[in-house]
Amino acid sequence: MSAKHRPTDIQLHQKSRVLEIGYADGTNLRLPCELLRVYSPSAEVRGHGPGQGTLQVGKEDVNISEIEPVGNYAVKLVFSDGHDTGIYDWDYLYNLGMEQEQLWQEYLDKLAAAGHQRKSD
Repeated sequence: MSAKHRPTDIQLHQKSRVLEIGYADGTNLRLPCELLRVYSPSAEVRGHGPGQGTLQVGKEDVNISEIEPVGNYAVKLVFSDGHDTGIYDWDYLYNLGMEQEQLWQEYLDKLAAAGHQRKSD
């Protein structure tokens, strides 16, 4: 499995709860831990088929407690709420960063539709 978007640098900023990912072409992505948690590629979050995903609520304060390499193609992120089953491959992380604004809005819309109010910082 070869990743098109292999990062050259990954830094966790725990205070701001942001995962910063740098690439050889100069692209620098800053992904909030909350976004990474609610868009975890795990079956627990996404489900086992289309439309089976579970809306994640109450994740405003979630942080990453560990980053574990998975071969040369991904990382496993361990979150402060105990979630640790998502394997984030390089291309998935890159796409999350590039589509962050749209994905964040979709998340907010789903929360609103489900009657959940996100607590503000």
